[in-house]
Amino acid sequence: MIQLSEEYILEVRNLNKTYSGIQVLHDISFGLRRGETHALVGENGAGKSTLIKIIAGVVTPDDGSEIYWDGTLVPKMTAHKSIELGLSVIYQDISMFPNLSIAENICKGLYHDLFVDFRKIRARAQQALDTMGVEMDLSQRLGEISVGKQQLVAIARAITFDSKVIVMDEPTAALSSSEVAMLYRIIGTLKERGISIVYISHKLEEIFTVADRITVLRDGYKVATDDAKNFTNESLINMMVGRELRFIPMRNELGASDEVLFEVKGLKNAPMVNDVSFKVYKNEVLGITGLVGAGRSETAQTIFGLMPREAGELYIHGEPVTIKDTNDAINKGICYLPEDRRTQGLFMGHSMTWNVTAVTLPKQRGKNGLLSGKMEQETCEKYIEAVSIRPPLPNIHAQNLSGGNAQKVLFSRWMNADPKVLIVDEPTAGVDVGAKAEIHKILRSMASQGVAVILISSDLSEVFAVSDRILVMREGRIVDEVATEEATQEGILEKGLIG
Repeated sequence: MIQLSEEYILEVRNLNKTYSGIQVLHDISFGLRRGETHALVGENGAGKSTLIKIIAGVVTPDDGSEIYWDGTLVPKMTAHKSIELGLSVIYQDISMFPNLSIAENICKGLYHDLFVDFRKIRARAQQALDTMGVEMDLSQRLGEISVGKQQLVAIARAITFDSKVIVMDEPTAALSSSEVAMLYRIIGTLKERGISIVYISHKLEEIFTVADRITVLRDGYKVATDDAKNFTNESLINMMVGRELRFIPMRNELGASDEVLFEVKGLKNAPMVNDVSFKVYKNEVLGITGLVGAGRSETAQTIFGLMPREAGELYIHGEPVTIKDTNDAINKGICYLPEDRRTQGLFMGHSMTWNVTAVTLPKQRGKNGLLSGKMEQETCEKYIEAVSIRPPLPNIHAQNLSGGNAQKVLFSRWMNADPKVLIVDEPTAGVDVGAKAEIHKILRSMASQGVAVILISSDLSEVFAVSDRILVMREGRIVDEVATEEATQEGILEKGLIG
């Protein structure tokens, strides 16, 4: 095994970055040793994404910033230059080619021959997978495999290109527990080959499992860099958020109510939704959990009009409502925050302001009846403050938002829509501990204000912390209903597994 070297394969010095007059990185210095896994942590908006994009040559830093590769100053880092040097970034939203085979995706851009030698491509791709200890059908289309396996293909691609540094951005967000274990093993293999890894994750247990060293960012400043063994969960969280966080159950403090805000009767969309019925009462958050494939998201999408409804009835405040499509749902006061915020929730090529106000444009009209840019801006700024989006850049495009800020923008959109029913699907996936606590407070606050809140989550600690009642789904059906104070994680898992 190659020992960690004191020499940096990658180093940045005095890194600064300003957007629209707001400085988002302040004099950052960061070094990556050969063959180490270096975790980069911080709240959403702390500057992690900007730092990585600068290293990858996607974003240009302010004058005076320096980037060194293998001890040599790089005068101007570009995306092409970073790849040439040997840096690969595996983003959370994987950008590859779903219609091409696994082998073609692994080797895409590697060969520039006039004629494609598929035998050579397959051999090179197989070599990369063998290095990782992963078995895949190289002829299978990328779009036919899970997002988790696509992550493994992206790593194989980095190996094929002889990358010396691999940046992994929330690599386990879509992985199963077995795939996470495989990823840990692959990281060990990469380190043995002398490959350095920058590992970005909000899951602290992962950080302490894989990291040799940890760098903490907060509000665009570097707070600390040290060996992982010198941090604890508590010290790391305190450094990230600058305050002590207490994760205590946030239940209904207004007391039980018999008033039904929202009711679903006999909802069906076979084969994933089968005779689903439930009620949401005033001032409560209803949690829905279950294993992947249990039909939770499909239930939400059927209610919201994203998927066809074969049977079933919906009631808001006792009155029946008919939902034919998503516009119907929004007009009736039903809002849905999807699990995949970047492809299903946000308008990536538009500003934060546009994303917040897109579904409530009539509210942004001036006295002349025309849309008012000033009113749109003021609305966005109102929610930037309300949900603590940092840095506060109303004109920044959604594609440049961190995961937590992107989620807060979606919450702002639906809060501005005055919903009667709010369904949130995995609302804290890929967000930091501070944003997670803030999102939980938002959910409880909206429930106390008379919104029927439905929380869909596979994170049982989240379900237990926020929900008043829990529904367990399995194979498209509700197999159990229990008050949170009477529930146990073991009982929930047992019901989810065997019904």
